[in-house]
Amino acid sequence: MSLSERLSPYQPAALAVLRIVTAILFIEHGTQKLFGFPPAPYEITTLFFVAAVMELVGGILILIGLFTRPVAFLLSGEMAIAYFTVHMPINFFPANNQGDGAVLFCFIFLFLVFAGAGEWALDNRQRR
Repeated sequence: MSLSERLSPYQPAALAVLRIVTAILFIEHGTQKLFGFPPAPYEITTLFFVAAVMELVGGILILIGLFTRPVAFLLSGEMAIAYFTVHMPINFFPANNQGDGAVLFCFIFLFLVFAGAGEWALDNRQRR
């Protein structure tokens, strides 16, 4: 049996772990902007407030796996906007403009749009 065949049964659980860890990291960005925890090195503007609410609420929904696909679609768009409006004007390259996180979040959320939530998600209970 090949390695791929042995690992395939664990794919839904691995997807869930990716979703959960991503959500926890994303929620942290929302709490940083809304509650100052961990302390934020910048001032909160109206646009940052809207982003913070999306990060906190959307992150929680992704964490529990509820409405995963539509929420992930919105969050992917938010991260694309964040990259092009906040990071790219500093420098084109993510390594130079601290936009690595925005790019990774954007594409992980885009992946979740197509892959779904994996195991341990409330979305799975709605189907039953």
